[in-house]
Amino acid sequence: MADPSSYRPKPGDIPDCPGVYRFRDEHRRVIYVGKAKSLRQRLANYFQDLANLHPRTRTMVTTAASVEWTVVSTEVEALQLEYSWIKEYDPRFNVKYRDDKSYPYLAVTMNEEFPRVQVMRGHKKKGVRYFGPYAHAWAIRDTVDLLLRVFPVRTCSAGVFKNAARTGRPCLLGYIGKCSAPCVGRVSAEEHRELAEEFSDFMAGRTGTYLRRLEREMTAAAEEMEYERAARLRDDIGALKKAMEKNAVVLADATDADLVAVAEDELEAAVQIFHVRGGRVRGQRGWVTDKVEDVTTGALVEHALQQLYGEESGDAVPKEVLVPALPDPVEPVQQWLTGRRGANVSLRVPQRGDKKALMETVQRNALQALALHRTRRASDLTTRSRALEEIAEALGLDSAPLRIECYDISHLQGDDVVASMVVFEDGLQRKSEYRRFQIRGRAGDTRLWHGEGQDDVRSMHEVITRRFRRYLAEKERTGEWADGEDALADGSPGALTEDDGRPKRFAYPPQLVVVDGGWPQVAAAQRALDELGIDDIAVCGLAKRLEEVWLPGEDDPVVLPRSSEGLYLLQRVRDEAHRFAITYQRTRRAKRFRAGPLDDVPGLGEARKQALIKHFGSVKRLRSATIDQIREVPGIGRKTAETIAAALARAAPAAPAVNTATGEIMEDMEEAPLETATSDAGEPVTAGVPDDRRGQET
Repeated sequence: MADPSSYRPKPGDIPDCPGVYRFRDEHRRVIYVGKAKSLRQRLANYFQDLANLHPRTRTMVTTAASVEWTVVSTEVEALQLEYSWIKEYDPRFNVKYRDDKSYPYLAVTMNEEFPRVQVMRGHKKKGVRYFGPYAHAWAIRDTVDLLLRVFPVRTCSAGVFKNAARTGRPCLLGYIGKCSAPCVGRVSAEEHRELAEEFSDFMAGRTGTYLRRLEREMTAAAEEMEYERAARLRDDIGALKKAMEKNAVVLADATDADLVAVAEDELEAAVQIFHVRGGRVRGQRGWVTDKVEDVTTGALVEHALQQLYGEESGDAVPKEVLVPALPDPVEPVQQWLTGRRGANVSLRVPQRGDKKALMETVQRNALQALALHRTRRASDLTTRSRALEEIAEALGLDSAPLRIECYDISHLQGDDVVASMVVFEDGLQRKSEYRRFQIRGRAGDTRLWHGEGQDDVRSMHEVITRRFRRYLAEKERTGEWADGEDALADGSPGALTEDDGRPKRFAYPPQLVVVDGGWPQVAAAQRALDELGIDDIAVCGLAKRLEEVWLPGEDDPVVLPRSSEGLYLLQRVRDEAHRFAITYQRTRRAKRFRAGPLDDVPGLGEARKQALIKHFGSVKRLRSATIDQIREVPGIGRKTAETIAAALARAAPAAPAVNTATGEIMEDMEEAPLETATSDAGEPVTAGVPDDRRGQET
């Protein structure tokens, strides 16, 4: 735990103007980003007596090891920069509303030649009109099914559309009148786009004009005694009114507004948002966050608005935003929203009337969401905390291991040896920080040579050494994170730092290293750390057979009770590392190129093997080629060509196959193309490999 006074800047060094500040921990990771109208006054609040600070603020300043700031011209610029840095650094002590991006939207792909209506999730794309979000995808599909009768817009995928165009026959929707069938030319691209625009206008709330037009057309058709057309228009009007009934009018005067409500306690806060367009509720979404800092309701509202409109612009920002409390100060936020929309935005607290009543409804939804979240998560938080405490107690750690890294080795009978690293923080997976390694073995070979000095234990030693050597080398450089290299997912070198000097997450050390295996693997991992001089990282191993926990230097394992939450967490970590390693190993095995005698040529990689086979067509023709002919292949020099020729000369060609029925010599098998087949179980199996070479995955 750091002493804030050790990195406190002198008050005279801090500018008294607007800006954005960042707190970093000892590993240079950004843990908090904030903005201030006066940097000097705001930062002074963090360096007062720890007893006067909020518990979460106290935790943040004692975790931090340095603070830095950037001066800006206005508070609006500070707001924009704060949002950008929060998105970039993902600080652990900032309020982050966990939006799982799973809300379904109704989307109209106006960026295509023939726009398509579909349900979309995730990030929004340019040129696509979105309506929603909705609570359930089935609600969107019901609405679309009603509207397709009036607006027969294409809903099929690109593959179905192209197939219909090729065969000249539309899909079922085209036959029943719920698609205008542009794929077969029933309507032109311009006519279909006009239908899509009318569909979008109706969904945007401009319904009255269209309904009145249909009613006039129905009346005119009846007067002209075109009763079938009048009946069709009557049914269309009924379908549109039924679709409109799904969204009741909640605000008069066709108001466009977003209503934001917050329900909070000392630990968490829930946000509910109603999107009202044309006086009707068009969408709803909600977020929940842990309050890892001491913030007011106005500050929670400000963070919610940042996340809601940070990547939106134009029509996505309404004329009016109603909130339970205003940010302090409110002017920069209002100016920022106006800039996002391109027109004035009213940010206020409703005081009376329909808007006040609707805000109370949104508030009730927020309270219910917070209560439901607490019910679901209470046991989960308690369980994870208990699991980490049990692990710390069993392993004799000073504190709970908030970051755990687990390593596993995987191979198939010694071939394609790989390793995995998975990361758990606070008992939860951090998949963005997973890493994969290719075991280099000897002379760059990726096979295990049992009995010749290379095995799982040595592979574990190599992986741990490679992972922590890069971290340690950079840490020991002048105390700063300079440019360097690190082992990436494929084991290749890569820059340790980003362009702005920020260290990659792979550079952060864990409190606990878990290896998949027993005493030998644990000893190898500990030996690797000892050789690097690292003594502040605990190591343990989890053996599969009896689920025993092995510690370095101990003759007997630690046996945790079967009902232990700590053992369950270690099992989850180990199983995730095993799954990740097996997946990578299978991927490499499926892509591996088998070239017979060429596999035994030292220093010849997969790319050059493929280039040789592609150039000569088969191993037989390659064997008969001269050294000069082999040198014609790109990337092959004289020395390599001589090595290839010598290796092929040493390898005796397979005896010709004989048909036992006719006595005829069959075609040389080396002329057959090299290929990879797939087993019945779906696992890739190299064609032509004898059964006795197919081993079990480890």
